[in-house]
Amino acid sequence: MSFFKFLVSKTFLVQVVLAIVIFVSLIFFTKWWLNSTTNHNERIAVPNVKGMTLDLVEQELQNAKLRYYIIDSANYNPDYPRYSVIDQEPNADKFVKENRQIYLVLNPSGYQKMTIPSVIGKTRRQAEPQLKAMGFEIGAITYVDWIGKDEVRDLRHKGRKVKAGDRLEKTSVIDLVLGNGKGDYRDAISGDN
Repeated sequence: MSFFKFLVSKTFLVQVVLAIVIFVSLIFFTKWWLNSTTNHNERIAVPNVKGMTLDLVEQELQNAKLRYYIIDSANYNPDYPRYSVIDQEPNADKFVKENRQIYLVLNPSGYQKMTIPSVIGKTRRQAEPQLKAMGFEIGAITYVDWIGKDEVRDLRHKGRKVKAGDRLEKTSVIDLVLGNGKGDYRDAISGDN
């Protein structure tokens, strides 16, 4: 039997038709299976949970049949309540499938604590930028008798003396006690105020 006669034989044609029917059936079955398992064209609008506490977020996302995962606590933002959501991914009003995980960034309980740098003995001009760079705010400036004009003699926070190495929340107000340039050089040698 020649190759050409085999191509036009009844056996070959039955096999080709059978292969086409199986192939088309397989495509339709695969399409049906994918639509049923991937929830094709079913989508949920992500609710806006920014500013909500975790209790409210959990309830809101359960109602929408979504899950959440806390990925981070960002820098403290005073515009939002403590432990509330300040960012979410995907954003509100985006469409997702059921049971999708929403990633949340929470507002911590307060500003991060920073270590007070060593500024005693430095001039006001040196100390202020260093403290501001750490996130502190400069409060009242008071002067004491000391030979070094504008030399930092003391640091205070809410009336209490603080020193290098103490930890205060970022944005805390630090009052500076400076020398007025009227002290005696003997005080400078002995280190007395």
